[in-house]
Amino acid sequence: VQLQASGGGLVQAGGSLRLSCAASGRTFSTYGMGWFRQAPGKEREFVAAVSWGGSRTLYDASVKGRFTISRDNRSIMSLQMNNLKPEDTAVYYCAAAPSGPSVNSGNYDYWGQGTQVTVSS
Repeated sequence: VQLQASGGGLVQAGGSLRLSCAASGRTFSTYGMGWFRQAPGKEREFVAAVSWGGSRTLYDASVKGRFTISRDNRSIMSLQMNNLKPEDTAVYYCAAAPSGPSVNSGNYDYWGQGTQVTVSS
C-alpha cells in the first residue's frame, strides 16, 4: 500500500504548482483523501480534503479560494495551488482516510512520503 506525492518545487510568490498523489497497492475508491503540510519548526496542519466521489471538499481558511483539490480518478488526487505565498512553504503530504474527508490527521490511515513546496518572496 503506497501513496506517492509529486509535483513540488520552487516557485515565486504569486505563482502556481499542481501536486499529485498516486495510490497503489490497494484501491482507495471509497476513501476520503487529503493534503496536509508541515513547515520547519511547526506542527503538521490540514490543507484540504475530498470525498471518494469528489463531490465534497474541505479547505483550511488559509488556502480557500487559492487551492483546489480534486479526484482525477479513483487512484489519483490533485491539489492545484494558485497565488502561492511564502507562508505556503512546507512539505506537503497526501493521506487517505477510510471514514471520509476530515480535517483531523488522526483519521487518516495511510500517508505518502511528502513533497517539498518552496515559495520565494
